[in-house]
Amino acid sequence: MTAQTLRNPLASHRDGVRQITRFAAIGVASTLAYVALYAALRSVSPAGVANAFALVATAVANTAANRRFTFEVRGRDGLARDHVTGLIAFGAALAITSASLAILQQAAPQHGRMTEVVVLVAANAAATLVRFLLLRLRLARDPSAWRAIDRPRDGRMSTRSRLATLSQSERTRG
Repeated sequence: MTAQTLRNPLASHRDGVRQITRFAAIGVASTLAYVALYAALRSVSPAGVANAFALVATAVANTAANRRFTFEVRGRDGLARDHVTGLIAFGAALAITSASLAILQQAAPQHGRMTEVVVLVAANAAATLVRFLLLRLRLARDPSAWRAIDRPRDGRMSTRSRLATLSQSERTRG
């Protein structure tokens, strides 16, 4: 076993921990922004409308931040596809949070705003898991996640897949 063989699993583990840490930090910031927007909008609109608008406003920024900081994807290449993935994650979040609001209304029709916010934060936590999985598959550029998609019919590996097998420092070396 060579030093290169030993280093790759450790680098991969560190990259995974780094991704999760950055994703969590962006998630906390997004959740705080969502709660602030929801609370402001909720005072002038129904819960479902406030939820949808707060999610839309934070989803685009969340995808852009995760694209850049969590998965270290820069440039315009794949930008539209990455945001389509974010839109799918938004759809999942909207479905989860809307269902949570409907269940809360049925279970406790006289609930207060604080209960509503707590339920929505919990629902957003569940939606965050879905978002991470979707964005990781789309943005991580992990060769194992892309092997079937990136390989042309002739079996050769694309440039993106070859680059994805390199560590961050190897990709940025001049």
